[in-house]
Amino acid sequence: MVSQTDTSSLGTEAPAPGTPIEDLATPALLLNGPACRRNLQKMADAARRGTCRLRPHFKNHKCPELARQQLEAGAAVGMTCAKLGEAEVLIERGFDDVLIANQVVGAAKMKRLAVLAGRAHVSVAVDADEQIDAISAAATSAGVTVGALIEVDGGMGRCGVQPGEPALKLARRITGLDGIELRGLQCFEGHCVYVDDLEERLNAARKCHEQAHRTRRLLVEHGLPGGVISGGSSATWQVAVGEETCDELQCGTYATMDWRYHELVPEFEIAMTILATVISRPRPGVAVLDLGIKGAGSEFGVPRVVGHPEIEIPFFLSEEHTTLNNAPDWKVGTQVQIMSSHACTTCNLYRRLVVHDQGRVTDVWPIEAAGRVE
Repeated sequence: MVSQTDTSSLGTEAPAPGTPIEDLATPALLLNGPACRRNLQKMADAARRGTCRLRPHFKNHKCPELARQQLEAGAAVGMTCAKLGEAEVLIERGFDDVLIANQVVGAAKMKRLAVLAGRAHVSVAVDADEQIDAISAAATSAGVTVGALIEVDGGMGRCGVQPGEPALKLARRITGLDGIELRGLQCFEGHCVYVDDLEERLNAARKCHEQAHRTRRLLVEHGLPGGVISGGSSATWQVAVGEETCDELQCGTYATMDWRYHELVPEFEIAMTILATVISRPRPGVAVLDLGIKGAGSEFGVPRVVGHPEIEIPFFLSEEHTTLNNAPDWKVGTQVQIMSSHACTTCNLYRRLVVHDQGRVTDVWPIEAAGRVE
């Protein structure tokens, strides 16, 4: 349980347990506690049925308390994060096994990475000679070891070396250096995540994972450590936990969910919403909320109003306002809950999660890694 006493970094005073959510200042980022716990348990139970283990992605919510609950749900080996700054928050809060599923580059960051490796089991994704040479130098100078997962491009076309020989070449280089340890491969099927058809999505993810699996076999055939294969997502979890081509599932959004992800994996509940207030009724059928793009991620579509599918949001461009068409006859001051289309960028906009159950606050959790994008 996170302490309610230190609220100095959260802006306005944190609401006390038992406070009705309609008494909150808005916009407020809400987390339905029971729904979230059901999501965590569902994913943990799925992982237990297979050989894959969870390495939940911190970038979804950036909240250490929620990360702790993800690990306590079971079937987990550690946390994944996207940035060095996120890893620093996790390790400062006592997490001892962290994967930075991204390329860490630059002299200043190498010093920080070496410090973290002296405090916890830390691994990073790598795909270039220059990067692994810099990691080796910084780690050797600090007397620590940094783990490396070679990122294999399974079709996304972003970071990563090509499967097969290019990965083998990089693996050989890593094993010849001090201060850096080859711990496996990373292969993320991001290009598959938002494919609407389930079978098409899972088949595409399966092809991605199989490329990593073949690459690991190649490394082992040449006497190199195969290590783990880490990847996957909340939208492709069935492939990761149901087959032996992935050892660690980097799922993230399943904990909070958003309406776009819910269309893909309806077995997980939308636990995260944004409480907003009607601040204007400029004409019949139109209402304006005190929530804009500074309060809701909208990369995958405009927000939606909970319980009112008939309401239309014609555009979502204002910084502090949302205009609703076909709105009920709400009075100014009416509060509504909003679902964003992207939970990850939404959480990054807030400094706390207000956890609730049956309309009353049960806890307040700081989002300590919000804004940590370096």
